Amino acid sequence: KEMTEAETSEKDAQTDYNALMSDAAEKRATDAKALTEKSSAKADTDAALQGHGDAKKDAIAELMATEKYAQSLHSECDWLVQYYDVRKTARSEEIESLHRAKAVLSGA
Repeated sequence: KEMTEAETSEKDAQTDYNALMSDAAEKRATDAKALTEKSSAKADTDAALQGHGDAKKDAIAELMATEKYAQSLHSECDWLVQYYDVRKTARSEEIESLHRAKAVLSGA
């Protein structure tokens, strides 16, 4: 009777062990598949991050160039506004001078 009990216990233990090993093998396979998928997703994300980083650098460079151009336009406009009266006076004097020269040439 004791021998039968031991054999039954051994069979049950072996069955439990085989089930445990089977479950562990399935879990390892599932984990390996998940790891592969996550590694692939990480590689895709890293590539996208690199692309976005390059795009950001290009956009910043373009923004800086645009701001520099806007600053040059602003400086030019400031100069034009600052010397508007001087330029207006010079233009008026030039027009008056041309009228006098025309009058002299026409004999008046």
